Amino acid sequence: MIVAIASGKGGTGKTSLAVNLARTLERIHAMPVQLLDCDVEEPNAHLFLAGTPLGEETINIAVPDFDPEKCDACDKCVEFCQFNALASVGKTPLLFPELCHGCGGCTLVCPQDAIREKDYRIGVIKTARAGSITLKSGCLDVGVSLASTLVHALKERQEDGITTLLDAPPGTACQAVATLRGSDFVVLVTEPTPFGLHDLTLAVDTVRALDLRFGVVINRAGVGDDRVQRYCAAEDIPILLEIPDDRRVAEAYSRGELIVDALPDYREHFAQLWHNIEHHAALEVAA
Repeated sequence: MIVAIASGKGGTGKTSLAVNLARTLERIHAMPVQLLDCDVEEPNAHLFLAGTPLGEETINIAVPDFDPEKCDACDKCVEFCQFNALASVGKTPLLFPELCHGCGGCTLVCPQDAIREKDYRIGVIKTARAGSITLKSGCLDVGVSLASTLVHALKERQEDGITTLLDAPPGTACQAVATLRGSDFVVLVTEPTPFGLHDLTLAVDTVRALDLRFGVVINRAGVGDDRVQRYCAAEDIPILLEIPDDRRVAEAYSRGELIVDALPDYREHFAQLWHNIEHHAALEVAA
């Protein structure tokens, strides 16, 4: 099963939930797990799952490379590009590689066959192993805007047949949608505050538009009011787990420790979370 851990806003505890759930599946359920850190602009799952590095892969896209001997500056490639990655300047078009999406359309429309393709680096994918947890983290290069492209590359490298957790980027932008697509279930992490509720509604609209099964985890329960609970009840959204506002959790987090390692009494909570995920996923499938 592929489970995405997402949130409408940053700072809700999404990554903390993902790494602790991975540890719970590994230790309590004795399951091999792969965790994909799809927050490629700011990956941080590796801070909590210190493991053995297994390698690093450079991810490139194909960008156009012009042959000045063949190019007659007809500008058909410039007109075709919908991302403004090409500009008509001089004998050959000017390329802005940071805007190119590597679609290859310019190569196809060139009547002079004057365009070849070359690699343009957008980031890396790092792989590490912590026990029976395989962690793959995407890391976008500074100045590159193709987060969704790197997310797709990361997801293409997940191993089939293994329980997979996707730590999604916060919010509902393109890279978050790219992460969520194809998931069997989505866990939306929120907090009981006005901002938390507002951004939760945006995330709910997104997963519903994608026709994905989902439930909610309320982190730091007790710091606000019950508006999130009332919203979930009104929208018939299952609350999978409520994590209390516990100073011990914050202290463990500040030390880079997993909650289930530092506070054994929380292991049952995360085991119950996985049980609830399986239960509601099965209910939706049956329906």
